[in-house]
Amino acid sequence: MRFANLMGRATLVDGSGAGLDVEKASDGRFPAEPQSLFAQWDEFRQWAAAQDGRADLAVDPADLHAPTPFPRQVFAIGLNYRSHAAESGLAVPPVPAVFTKFPTCVVNANETVALPSAYVDWEVELVVAIGRRAQAVAEQEAWQHIAGLMVGQDLSERLVQLAGPVPQFSVGRSYPGFGPVGPVLVTPDEFADPNDLELGCRLGDEVLQSGRTGDLIFAVPELIARLSAVCPLLPADLIFTGTPAGVGGARDPKRFLEPGDCRAPE
Repeated sequence: MRFANLMGRATLVDGSGAGLDVEKASDGRFPAEPQSLFAQWDEFRQWAAAQDGRADLAVDPADLHAPTPFPRQVFAIGLNYRSHAAESGLAVPPVPAVFTKFPTCVVNANETVALPSAYVDWEVELVVAIGRRAQAVAEQEAWQHIAGLMVGQDLSERLVQLAGPVPQFSVGRSYPGFGPVGPVLVTPDEFADPNDLELGCRLGDEVLQSGRTGDLIFAVPELIARLSAVCPLLPADLIFTGTPAGVGGARDPKRFLEPGDCRAPE
């Protein structure tokens, strides 16, 4: 299933660019507001599985908003690709480096982001959306609690992030627009192997990052298990799972985003 937020309305989309309005097609059984659907995700998925061939809307990608517009919790993992640890000159961490992004930074994938300084870096990431409350979940059961996967950017203001006696990761990565996600949330069953996905980002025609999630130090099921052992993961919560090599701050010389830059996740 491919789930989207079409200008504030829950919508199923297919590979041809067509969509199905969830509230109208279900005769009001499911709400139009995308965020509300996550509270009944299992029931919704069962209904959606029977809707093949019913798409009747033309979907303009520019009209797609963040599939999870109001997550209550947004977790992020630092230094979680072996390639990124190597380019940073750091050892592979023994436990996940967890921080949070404040939920107000979450926007759609086409959002124009105002750069607060000349030190904003890119970080393409696989983003996990929770579909079922997860508390003390075992790794082998983790995928059952996931609503879907999407691409995101963990945009980072490097000066703020690294200022002070201890790093300020959450503050430096939570400016308005610093959490673009989407444009579509895809359920895990749509992938041949959801544990090994290709992702990357580019600036125009220049490829800045290219990696596979098989290079993750802590894979998605382990992240779910470790996080849910500390606090409940709630429906529509997000986990930014880390970035592969190629970030601007690890380059020599360092490179950051400039006004007018346009970069698209792959």
